[in-house]
Amino acid sequence: MRMPMCEACGDSGNRDMAVEHVVVRSNDRVCEGVGLMVLEAPATASKVRPGQFVHLRIASDREFMLRRPFSVHRAHGGTLEILYQVLGRGTRAMSLTQREDRMDLIGPLGHGWDIPDGLTHALLVAGGLGAAPLGMLAEELARRGVAATVVMGAPTGERLVARDLFERVARRVEACTDDGSAGEKGFVTVATHRLLDEGGFDMVYACGPEVMAKAVAGQAFEAGVACQVSLERLMACGIGVCLSCVVATVNGQKRACVDGPVFDAREVSWDVSEIPPRH
Repeated sequence: MRMPMCEACGDSGNRDMAVEHVVVRSNDRVCEGVGLMVLEAPATASKVRPGQFVHLRIASDREFMLRRPFSVHRAHGGTLEILYQVLGRGTRAMSLTQREDRMDLIGPLGHGWDIPDGLTHALLVAGGLGAAPLGMLAEELARRGVAATVVMGAPTGERLVARDLFERVARRVEACTDDGSAGEKGFVTVATHRLLDEGGFDMVYACGPEVMAKAVAGQAFEAGVACQVSLERLMACGIGVCLSCVVATVNGQKRACVDGPVFDAREVSWDVSEIPPRH
């Protein structure tokens, strides 16, 4: 069933969205508090672009009347991979979902990553579960012959999720951990500052805690490199009607579900951005 477009949604990139009934093919623990769910969703998988998301109905009971938004980590062979962190009631219930369970989703949704013509070398910055929407992007860059350097940050080496994927498709992968158990000890922004000083990049793609995204955006601006950020907001409708996911920009309030979740970092009003609630 195709969702009707509304005037509020505008030319949002959600024109191909539809409701799809999906089947859980696997739901595995990646590390403490992080899971990877694979959904059989051929219609959505055939249309989704890097950086877009799906709005997933985890269960049909009243406690989960609202859907939860999840970035698409990868899409291949008619399946979607959802990399998620267990934070609230919804994701805790999601972690208990088993093979052959059925759900439904709306997707693909949102404005994803822009890959301009002539791009030669991109810097991808993943803070924690910020790796989720960057997986499909890294694969697409490799398919197009664009070099990618990935910088990953996490509290511990175990939490460097999707590292194997990035090491398969990127030219270079650097890791930063708070405890020094893997890669360089310290915040990911230390490595990004060094790499941008070295030069050679013509785009930065960043996703992670908003304080990290703000810092990386500032570094990219100082280095004269374009930067895109994927921002998280709590969403109710996911299609641009309820206005619960607004992001403050220099051009006024924008909706993360249709105008984002990916934004040009220069347009974000970072000083008034809010810490997104957990779902």
